[in-house]
Amino acid sequence: MTVLQDDRSALALQALAEVTDPASVGELIEVAEPEPGVRDLVFACRLPGYVAWRWTVSTAQVGDDAPTVLEVELLPGEGALVAPPWVPWAERLAEYRRTLPDEAEDGADDLEDEDEDDDEDLDEVDADALELDGVEFEDAADDEDGSGEADEQPEDERPEDEQPEDEQSEDEARRTDERAGD
Repeated sequence: MTVLQDDRSALALQALAEVTDPASVGELIEVAEPEPGVRDLVFACRLPGYVAWRWTVSTAQVGDDAPTVLEVELLPGEGALVAPPWVPWAERLAEYRRTLPDEAEDGADDLEDEDEDDDEDLDEVDADALELDGVEFEDAADDEDGSGEADEQPEDERPEDEQPEDEQSEDEARRTDERAGD
């Protein structure tokens, strides 16, 4: 079908150039007027893998104003390859279960029961799992008086390996200087 060049085609091609490479836009295939003042311009699509898809640019003109672009879309045409309709997981699973033999369905029910058992196991806490390198995590925040705050030793009473990092760094720097002098 031959379509005459529409007076809004330059505007449509300019809008398409903003969303796709102009080389992906083919010839003008169709011009439709779904509503008075609204015109849809349909162009062929040259993108690889998009056989039978169409670029559609909807334009509008109100009164004596200049036409404007309403929308730019890439839509499937007749015979275009499209994804199948979406089906919720619950429906797909039900359909799959209907195809299973009776024995396999029993096994699927057993799997569901095992999942429920696993959830129950998570509720039970293993005391050994709360201990790492001799530290019990349940008691880590507790102190002797039960206030929930850990007791801290004054800095001067701490062993050298527990000194704050800046003091330890000075000691290490001194030792390094002494070794370098040897």
